[in-house]
Amino acid sequence: MNKDIATPIRTQQIMAKHGLTVKKSLGQNFLIDPNILRKIVGKANLTKQSAAIEIGPGIGALTEHLARDAGKVLAFEIDQRLLPVLADTLSPYDNVSIIHSDILKADVRAAIESELAGYDDIMVVANLPYYVTTPIIMKLLLEKLPIRGLVVMLQKEVAERITAKPGTKAYGSLSIAIQYYTEAEMALTVPKTVFMPQPNVDSAVIRMIKRTEPIVKVIDEDFFFTVTRGSFVQRRKTILNNLQSAMPNGKEKKELILKALKEAGIDPARRGETLSIQEFGLLSDKLHPYFKE
Repeated sequence: MNKDIATPIRTQQIMAKHGLTVKKSLGQNFLIDPNILRKIVGKANLTKQSAAIEIGPGIGALTEHLARDAGKVLAFEIDQRLLPVLADTLSPYDNVSIIHSDILKADVRAAIESELAGYDDIMVVANLPYYVTTPIIMKLLLEKLPIRGLVVMLQKEVAERITAKPGTKAYGSLSIAIQYYTEAEMALTVPKTVFMPQPNVDSAVIRMIKRTEPIVKVIDEDFFFTVTRGSFVQRRKTILNNLQSAMPNGKEKKELILKALKEAGIDPARRGETLSIQEFGLLSDKLHPYFKE
């Protein structure tokens, strides 16, 4: 068994050997606790018949644990400086491919087809850079990739928003967008002390398993997301006021918005955060003919 990369001493040795400094602009924080890594990987339920996709492998701390459990690991790394480091730290593992690319610009589907052919069970497992967490998760879900789900570490506050239930302060359009496609749950919270350097915020790991069908059937998915986003523009405002402000010509269409709310059985004085995903689905279908002639 190779010595774990994720210890304070080994991390410092690797950084010294390669003359590495942490790039704040890329949100780099290296994990230095093998137990946490084992727990994260455990949440993904990988076997040698599974493949894992990692985003931002850093110096390979999580990658190494994935390589031990999965049949193949495909990692996307944006930072050119880390490519020789990864070639060195991951040299004991022959089942890892690194693509030098920004995940937000990468053709992930093409990479899966070329690098992970033959794997039916694919999980995204990553310690995501905190400044682009949401765009990365949404890209992976909206592109409808052949993945079983995601186990990702992110800012605790964002994790709470993703897993929030209606009627809570954290519940919003992000909760709805992700719960529409996946069953999301908080898997573990992670103290700042397991990172080098220590971030300013607490972290958490969430597991999102893709639904076979979205949680509600809607006429127009894009429009559904427009309605949900519009309903939370100002959290203190009623659903009626928010939709009037957010929808195209909403002020002129006040009567039509009221009509749609009535047809959906939703009190116009309610706030967006009190509506379930099912209610939003019904409301967006009722609004659709008035905004999408």
